[in-house]
Amino acid sequence: MQTTDAFVGLDCVDCGDRFDAETATHRCPECGGILDPAYDYDAVDVTPADLSARPFESMWRYEELLPFPTGAAVSLNEGATALVECPELADAMGVGRVLLKDEGRNPTGTFKDRGQSAAMTAAVQHGAETIALNSAGNAGQAAAAYAAQADLDAHVYLPERAGFTQKAGVELHGGILHIAGPMDGDSEIGDSGEAYAEGMAENPDWYSTKTFVTPYRHEGKKTMALEVLEQLDWEAPDAVVYPTGGGVGLVGMHKAAVEAKRLGWTDELIPMYAAQAEGCAPIVEAVEEGKDRHEEWEDIQTACNGIAIPDPGASPLIIDAIEESDGGAVATSDREILDAAIDVAKREGLEMGATCAAAASGAYELAERGEFDEDDTVVLLNTGAGNKDIDTLRAHLGEQNAD
Repeated sequence: MQTTDAFVGLDCVDCGDRFDAETATHRCPECGGILDPAYDYDAVDVTPADLSARPFESMWRYEELLPFPTGAAVSLNEGATALVECPELADAMGVGRVLLKDEGRNPTGTFKDRGQSAAMTAAVQHGAETIALNSAGNAGQAAAAYAAQADLDAHVYLPERAGFTQKAGVELHGGILHIAGPMDGDSEIGDSGEAYAEGMAENPDWYSTKTFVTPYRHEGKKTMALEVLEQLDWEAPDAVVYPTGGGVGLVGMHKAAVEAKRLGWTDELIPMYAAQAEGCAPIVEAVEEGKDRHEEWEDIQTACNGIAIPDPGASPLIIDAIEESDGGAVATSDREILDAAIDVAKREGLEMGATCAAAASGAYELAERGEFDEDDTVVLLNTGAGNKDIDTLRAHLGEQNAD
C-alpha cells in the first residue's frame, strides 16, 4: 500500500484505538465508529513557502497532509478552485470582504470530486474491483466518474428525487444506476440508503465509498480549507458559511484548519458556520438547543436535495467543529435560498447551485443578526455549479417575475 511519510494509520473517533490502514478499510473493527486518518505532524516535511512554489493544479499538491502520495492518486485534477472576490455581496452584507470558494469548477461540477478522489485512491490501494455508495445525487455522479478513471465498476444508489443531471451523469460515466424509493418523486436519501445496504449485504466484495463509511472522503474535502488559507496568505477568514447536509466537508475543513494551526502555518482556526434549509435542519436544531448530537428530522420539507439529510450520522463531529471553531448554525427558507442564488448571479455573475445557495442566504441572515463585523472576511462555500439544478433556479426566477 502506497502511503505518505506522515500518515500513521486510522484513529477511531469513538473508542480512540488506532488501526493499520491496510487492514482497516472502513468503520472501526472494534466498535463500528468512524475512522479518521492520523498523522505524525513532526514528519510533515513541507512549509507554506514550499507550497507556494508548486503549481496550483489539484488538491494533491497538499500530499504531505493526505494519506496517499500524488503518484498513487486517482485524480481528474480536482481542487485548486478559485476564491472569487464579491464586492457587491460584501456591501449588501455590511462586511469587509465576501469571497466565494467556487467548487462548481471541479471536474463533475461539485466538491464531491475531492472526496471521491481520495476514497477511490483508497479503493485501488485495497485492490477493489467494484465500488458502491448511496447518495443524494452529486456524490454518486462523482463516484461514477472516478471509478471510470480507476477502471472500477460502480453501483450508485440514488433516490427518485435526485436530479436528472446527476442520474444521467452516473450513467454517462458507465456507473450502474439504482433508483430507490417510490417513483412519485417523494423518495429520500434514506430510501437509497436502504437499497444500498441490501446491495452491500448481497455483494460482500463491493468496496464502499459512502460518506463516513470510507475514512477518506472528509480527508479529500479538507483540502478546501488548505486552499482557502493559502489563497488568503495563511490568514484565517472570520467565517466560512457552509451548506450542510451530511457535513463531510465542514468536518474536513475544520480538521485542516486545526492541522494548519498545529503546524504553525496560521494563527487562528476558521469559524465554521453550518447553513441548512428550514425544512430539514437537524444540525441547526441541535446547536440551538445545546445538544451534542442531532435528533432525526421527521418531515423533510425542502427542495434543496443536496442538504436534505434528515439523519447526519456524523453530527457530533459537525457540532464539535462548530463549537471548537467558535462558529454557528443558521437555517433559512427555500425561498430565501433560491432568492440568494439569483441575487449572487445578478450581482456577481457567479452561478451557485440551488442547494449551495444556502450558504449565501445563511450569510445574509447571519449578517442581519449582527454576527459579522464591518471589517470581517466571510467565505461562502459554493459546493456545486449552478447548472446542476438550473431548472429549479429558472422556475424560481419565473415565480419572482410573476410576483
